[in-house]
Amino acid sequence: MVLIAPSLLAADVASLGKEVEKLEKAKADFLHFDVMDGHFVPNITYGPHILKGLKGKTSVPFDVHLMVNEPERFVPWFIDAGADIVTFHLEATKNPDALIHSIKKAGIKAGISLKPKTDMSILKNLTETPALILVMGVEPGFGGQKFFPDTPKRIEKTKKLFPHTLIEVDGGIAPDTAQLCIDAGADILVAGTFIFKKGTYAKNINALKGDTL
Repeated sequence: MVLIAPSLLAADVASLGKEVEKLEKAKADFLHFDVMDGHFVPNITYGPHILKGLKGKTSVPFDVHLMVNEPERFVPWFIDAGADIVTFHLEATKNPDALIHSIKKAGIKAGISLKPKTDMSILKNLTETPALILVMGVEPGFGGQKFFPDTPKRIEKTKKLFPHTLIEVDGGIAPDTAQLCIDAGADILVAGTFIFKKGTYAKNINALKGDTL
C-alpha cells in the first residue's frame, strides 16, 4: 500500500499545530516539510524552529525536503529539530555521498532528489545508497503546479537503478496522477493542494491510495 505524506506548504500556516493534529487523525503516514531558501528555488518557506514547535504535537514522522543551496549547512539544523528523513538535491552539493553518509550516521533516513530536467544518469555516480529517492513531478518551488507527464517513466527508471530504495513522488499529485505513480512503482506520495483544498483530510488521503471511506 502506498504511503501518503501531506505537504504542509498547502496547510493553514496560522494553525499549523491544529493542522498537524488533524492530519494524524486522518492517518497521514508522514508530514512533509518543503524547505526553500529563495536561491536554489525562487521561494522561501520555513526554518527548523517550525519543526521543533510541532514535534511534540504528533507522532507522525517528519519528512524534510531541502530545496536549498549548500545543504550541508542546513542538514544538522533539521536533524536537531526532529527530522526523521532529510532529502537534499544532488544539484545543490559537490559531495552527495559524504552528505548521505553523514545523515545516516546521525541515525535518520537520507533521501536525494533531482529536478525534473536534470539528467538521471548522475544517479549512477553515487557510491552511498540513499534510503529514499524523491522524484519531482513538477519544478520545485511552488505548490499547485501541473504534473509532468514523463514522471511515471522517471519513476520506473529510478526503481530499476535502486530496486530496494523507497521512491517518493512530489508535485501535481491527485487521484489520477497518484495511480500513474503507484503503477510505476512509487512507495510514497507527497500531496499538498489536493489534500488541503476541500473535503476532509481522511477522505482525500484515502482517495490518493485508491480507497474510499
